[in-house]
Amino acid sequence: MTVLRLDGRRLLADLDGYADLLLDTVAGGASIGFLHPVERAEAADWWRERAAGLAAGRSAVWGAYDAGRVVGTVGLALPDRPNSRHRAELVKLMVHRDARGRGLGRTLLTTAERAAAAAGITLLHLDTETDSPAERLYVGAGWTRAGVIPDYAAAPDGDLRPTTLYYKRLAPAGR
Repeated sequence: MTVLRLDGRRLLADLDGYADLLLDTVAGGASIGFLHPVERAEAADWWRERAAGLAAGRSAVWGAYDAGRVVGTVGLALPDRPNSRHRAELVKLMVHRDARGRGLGRTLLTTAERAAAAAGITLLHLDTETDSPAERLYVGAGWTRAGVIPDYAAAPDGDLRPTTLYYKRLAPAGR
C-alpha cells in the first residue's frame, strides 16, 4: 500500500476511486455525514469540494492506494483563526471494506498525526460514532475521550446516534 498527500489535481484525477470509497464506507454503516444510499454524483461533488479546500489551504488529505486503487483516506481540517492555529480536526478517516484488517486505518491516522506535528499543530480533535469500531482505533492510538453527545448525528440508516469526542496532544516536531 502507498499513502500519498493529495493535491487538488491528484484528487480530481482519482475522483471515481474516492467516490467509490465514500459509497462503500457509507454502505458499510459508517456515520461520516451521509445517509444510505448515497448517489454517486453526491459523493463525487463532495470530493470536488475537498479539492477546492486543498487548493485554498483549508485542509490536508492523504489517500491510500493498493495496486493503483483507492482504498483509504484521512484528512485534517486546518485552523483558519489566529486563536486556533495550534489545533486541527481529524476528519473522514475511511478504509474500504475490502482493505480492512491490515492496519491501514492506523497507518492513515499516524500519517495525519505526524504531518500535523510537523506543521506545528499541538492538538488534534475528532468526533466519531459512539461504540463504533473506530473508537478502538483511536483509543489504541492514544487518543483521550472527552465526552459523549447524545443524538448527535443520523447514522446511514437514519437513526440518531451519539458521538464521542476525542483529542490528542502532539509534541511539536523536533521535540
